[in-house]
Amino acid sequence: MAVTLEQAQRVGYILLKALLRFSFMVANNLVAISSYVLYLIILQPLRLLDSKRFWYIEGVLFKWLLAMVASWGWWAGYTVVEWGDDVKVVSEDEAMMLVNHQATGDVCTLMMCLQDKGTVVRQMMWLMDHIFKYTNFGIVSLIHGDFFIRQGKAHRDQQLVLLKEHLDKHYRSRDRKWIVLFPEGGFLRKRRETSQAFAKKNNLPFLTHITLPRLGATQVILKSLVAQQENGTPAGGDAMVSESKSKGLQWVIDTTIAYPNAEPIDIQTWILGYRRPTVTHVHYRCISSVTRSSKGSFPKDDPQQPVACCHTVPCVFVGWYVVLHLSVFLSLPILKVERDLRTP
Repeated sequence: MAVTLEQAQRVGYILLKALLRFSFMVANNLVAISSYVLYLIILQPLRLLDSKRFWYIEGVLFKWLLAMVASWGWWAGYTVVEWGDDVKVVSEDEAMMLVNHQATGDVCTLMMCLQDKGTVVRQMMWLMDHIFKYTNFGIVSLIHGDFFIRQGKAHRDQQLVLLKEHLDKHYRSRDRKWIVLFPEGGFLRKRRETSQAFAKKNNLPFLTHITLPRLGATQVILKSLVAQQENGTPAGGDAMVSESKSKGLQWVIDTTIAYPNAEPIDIQTWILGYRRPTVTHVHYRCISSVTRSSKGSFPKDDPQQPVACCHTVPCVFVGWYVVLHLSVFLSLPILKVERDLRTP
């Protein structure tokens, strides 16, 4: 089929815009990341004299870098609509954010969402695949204290031990509040078939828009950061710093990212901006972890009582944090459909 003049002009415009954006991003990264590293090298004496103030300054610089990445998407017309609980009200508490994973753009989407959530961005720790260590942002994440995790059975047990050690060493010493985890263990397109085969074999929910979560890292985080209770008061433990007044991890934030027509945005699209303006929907559900029962579930989330959620896009939401609470809710714009997948 012949290409019309209008189509040719549009392709030329997209290519030119992508080239200009890419050039700007390269220059932006070279200047911003180099500045971040150099400032922190200069401030090393302050780290020895006043560690808390040093990590405060580092957090501010880190937030600016994430704002820079978020601005790339905003400039291309990629915006976000947020639904569900207002997570800003718990921004000063410790929380674990569990997020479904579809593409590399999920991280950029979160960077955009969390910019206006108080001190969250500068006091958060990310758990990400080790391959990101070798990207342009890897040096920043290494300095900030994020954890790079290796996938696969051969590394699983060792990685959980390393994660526990990393949390004990860096989480509270650097005044971290939130920790971000993608419990699916990989992108949806890569994990879906494996997840569905595992679900069929073990009589678990057959999921299409998300995959069954891997619970190893989640369990390590909960055991390390949730304050243990003794007679109603927090007990000191390996994860608790004796001089700290921290109440421990108080919230689990179940976060679902939904893209129009199930077409996720990857990092290349975020940088080059060749896709038409898109509105991404992000849903939050806050679950208190302060008064967990002895069975490990949360008081507001009785496994026998499914909860209906209403959203404007067809999405599936799962209570990731515990296997016993595995309900799936499919909500449509004009019809609420609720299914409890524990029943046949």
